[in-house]
Amino acid sequence: MPKPNPFKSFGEYLIFLWRAFTNREPIRIYWKLYIDECLLIGIDSLTIVAITSTFIGAVTAVQTAYNLVSPLIPVYIIGVIVRDMTILELAPTVTAIVFAGKVGSNIAGQLGTMRITEQIDALEVMGINSTSFLVLPKIFAGITMYPLLVILAGFLAILGGYVAGTLGGLITPDEYIYGIRADFIEFNVTFALIKSFVFAFLITSISAFQGYYTQGGALEVGISSTKAVTNSCIALLLADYLLAELLV
Repeated sequence: MPKPNPFKSFGEYLIFLWRAFTNREPIRIYWKLYIDECLLIGIDSLTIVAITSTFIGAVTAVQTAYNLVSPLIPVYIIGVIVRDMTILELAPTVTAIVFAGKVGSNIAGQLGTMRITEQIDALEVMGINSTSFLVLPKIFAGITMYPLLVILAGFLAILGGYVAGTLGGLITPDEYIYGIRADFIEFNVTFALIKSFVFAFLITSISAFQGYYTQGGALEVGISSTKAVTNSCIALLLADYLLAELLV
């Protein structure tokens, strides 16, 4: 079995994106598909994002309090660390990894199943640009819904830190709220939203690419889903590093 060539795969990915954004169908055809994808990608991800972000915020508060060994460091710094870690990394990046596992595998599995059952071939026979028809609604739904999920994740993570910190006796409510507001940098919120748009595009497009070019049977659909999650996570971490270098 020949080894996959990453440069060839990257070239095919760029051609795949070019086909998706050119020779489109009329916009009205995409509307219902877009709404359906928004429900599937956004609403169905609420529970896992809410649970994950709340516990991440709680754990961050507890771990930070545990490592505050010097009496010279004010306790309100727990709120500062939970806030900054949540906005800069935990909300956009950790949520993106969870998002890739749920949404990315779903997109790859759906398109892979359509490929092996020849539904994509049928669209092409009817003269429809299947790449654009199937992939564009997913990409636009992703870059619409994922930033909203990141905002929710940020709020719940900070709330989780508040609940864990105050109920555990690690910090008073006034100290935590003071830490949340202390030395706040507004650009961090903009930075998190920029990351969320980039991450959403990468997850949806890479997962769609993996599923669209599935060959074989049901076993290969599972392999495509696994590759979609793996490649999405690698792209996320690389993009996270590049954005940090460029924007911070």
